[in-house]
Amino acid sequence: MELRGLRDDVYRRPLATALDRLGIGPGWTCVDVGAGGGDVTVALAEIVGHDGRVYAVDSDPLARDEVASAAAANSQVLAITQAGEDLRLPELVDLAFCRFLLMHVLDPSVVLARMASAVRPGGWVVAQEPITSAGRIAGLPFSMPDARHPDIGALLPALVRQAGLHIVDAWAEAPAGAGPGPVATYLEHLTEVDPGDDPVVLPPLVTVVAQVPSA
Repeated sequence: MELRGLRDDVYRRPLATALDRLGIGPGWTCVDVGAGGGDVTVALAEIVGHDGRVYAVDSDPLARDEVASAAAANSQVLAITQAGEDLRLPELVDLAFCRFLLMHVLDPSVVLARMASAVRPGGWVVAQEPITSAGRIAGLPFSMPDARHPDIGALLPALVRQAGLHIVDAWAEAPAGAGPGPVATYLEHLTEVDPGDDPVVLPPLVTVVAQVPSA
């Protein structure tokens, strides 16, 4: 299983909980910012159905092609090459979503502001970001030197509020395991190191569900 699909598997509960919290259904219009391989895009497309629409936005043209391939069976998916800082859509959407995106961008506040401006009044913004150093392998903390903001999850509620959004719900979840299983397999893909039987707690994923103020 490739890494993006595996990540969707081990972190599937926070995503499902967030979408269920919104009551998302057929006919919704959504944008998945930093869509990557398209696992969340496809999940959204299956929920909104053919009467809905999902914009899959990523700054990497290769990711655009990847998500277009992953979502080929869903004609309501539109793949766009665009940075989160430059997010502009032809219409206001009901939901703007990002996951594992803000940890990599130059200025998370700018991206959140652009996401908020892309949503209709009364619509929703959902952001999911990790607290990398809170993860543990055999009791030792994780590190992610390539990420600009590896612990952005710890600041996420404050950043969302600063973007002018009303926080409806916020929580953190951390998949854990010991020995063979999806958590160990995910970690091996991520680090190229097999944790063996060492206990693993993946970085907690902070989810913030927020609403754009009504006009």
